[in-house]
Amino acid sequence: MLCCDAANEEVIARLRLLKRRPKKPFAVLYPNLELLKQQLKLNSVEIDELSSTERPIVIVSNVNFKGNLALEQLAPGLRQLGVMLPYTGLLQLLCDELKQPIVATSGNFHGSPILSQKEKAMEMISGIADYFVHHNLPILNPQDDSVVKYSFKSSQKVMFRRSRGYAPNFFEFSSERNEKVLAMGSHLKSTLAFIPNDYLYISQYLGNLDHFDVYQRFVETTAGLMTIFEQEPAVVLVDKHPGYLSTQYGKELSDKFGANILDVQHHKAHFASVLGEFDLFKSEDPVLGVVWDGTGYGDDHQIWGGEFFKYQANSIERLTHFNYFNWLAGDKMSQEPRLSFLSLTDHNAQEILNKKFSKAELGIYNALKKSNKLKTSSVGRLFDAVASLLGVCDINSYEGEAAIMLENIVLNIDMDLCKAYCSVDDALRIPTEDLWKNLYADFLKGVKKETIISNFLFTLATIVLEIAKKKKYKKIALSGGVFQNTTLIDMIKEMSGNQFQLYFNRNLAPNDENISYGQIMYYLNCARHIKV
Repeated sequence: MLCCDAANEEVIARLRLLKRRPKKPFAVLYPNLELLKQQLKLNSVEIDELSSTERPIVIVSNVNFKGNLALEQLAPGLRQLGVMLPYTGLLQLLCDELKQPIVATSGNFHGSPILSQKEKAMEMISGIADYFVHHNLPILNPQDDSVVKYSFKSSQKVMFRRSRGYAPNFFEFSSERNEKVLAMGSHLKSTLAFIPNDYLYISQYLGNLDHFDVYQRFVETTAGLMTIFEQEPAVVLVDKHPGYLSTQYGKELSDKFGANILDVQHHKAHFASVLGEFDLFKSEDPVLGVVWDGTGYGDDHQIWGGEFFKYQANSIERLTHFNYFNWLAGDKMSQEPRLSFLSLTDHNAQEILNKKFSKAELGIYNALKKSNKLKTSSVGRLFDAVASLLGVCDINSYEGEAAIMLENIVLNIDMDLCKAYCSVDDALRIPTEDLWKNLYADFLKGVKKETIISNFLFTLATIVLEIAKKKKYKKIALSGGVFQNTTLIDMIKEMSGNQFQLYFNRNLAPNDENISYGQIMYYLNCARHIKV
């Protein structure tokens, strides 16, 4: 863990530079709950979470902050702050000595796995840390801090990162199949799930497998699970995306152990994760699945991310989706919100586009738009497009920055003043082009950012409820990274009233961390007749 004075702007700026983390928020470690309550307004569920055995980072509002922390350096442009209390004896001794809040961030470079060995830490981060405090307890299972947030109105708990304190652990489950099953999860926010006995074990958050060191830890964690339980998988489950390293490694393991292998579509795994958490596979009523995220390889070979599914009688079927728009420049699109803006925008926005792109870039990307056959339904990319249009974020410096910044702009939304930018027709078509055209028209009229964002979120919530009403669903299960937006969650819950039963991931993060669990739930409950 790297620590510094949370009130010193200069030293925090230096830490950002050395750690290669220009804008992503830092968490703050408070010495005790009393000081924390003096400086930040907390509600009862946040206090309980901070004081729990797991001791996660809890994201709270800093609007009424009373103290001298360097808030803009800690959480640039945000009106929220991640805070936590000491969770080891060593941290408590350090805090007792300092008696002040300190930055407490992972001991690594941004994007790399945390360091857990003394020699490696001194080799890798001696250029960042001025001093080292060592101890003689071996770290056998290195983990990041867990992160939790509660929605403002309904206090809906959202797990942002499930790691230290929560994982690895087991989930009780029942199955007619007596098989050893290993699920490889996703590529971003990777996790593993394993059934070696009567329980299902889920690893901690491991990270982005694009990074070599993270992939190495992913491989080591896989081997560790098999070693601990002295079991090899008879079935290996992988994401349908052939380029995911988790998928490729799963195929290697399948060959090595002679295990059967099955690919599970990304968004069906998301949906299955909620069905599994709430035991909804036994539901006699059909369940509407709403799965919104940034990207996932679809059954039609397009990029999904704005999906609606129907679950009934051990079967998941795609019901509808946001109308497709152009997917540009591969993975670069998820890193640069301006590309989502360009994808959805026609030549009437030339003046804005000229400010966001060079002439050469526009030439290349416009040519791609004309010839491109790869499409997406991603709601995550819609958030990116809105953020770019409103001048909030054109290029992400950390994952999800554009969406986080958008949510940060709106605090209290009066839904009586909101309007929907589009509606769903009787054929359940969701007109992405109408949504964007009407939102863009408001922008040209000079409508305030806060109003446009509120209307955008209201539109998304309205679409969910319109489809549920048209198809007469009473149960709605929602998952995917978009549902880390607690403002959207509160809006859907408030608008639905008592008309629907809503289910959100509760013990797992809604993002790709739940994919490994969802893969297993899908296999056990929806693939009963599939021979692997």
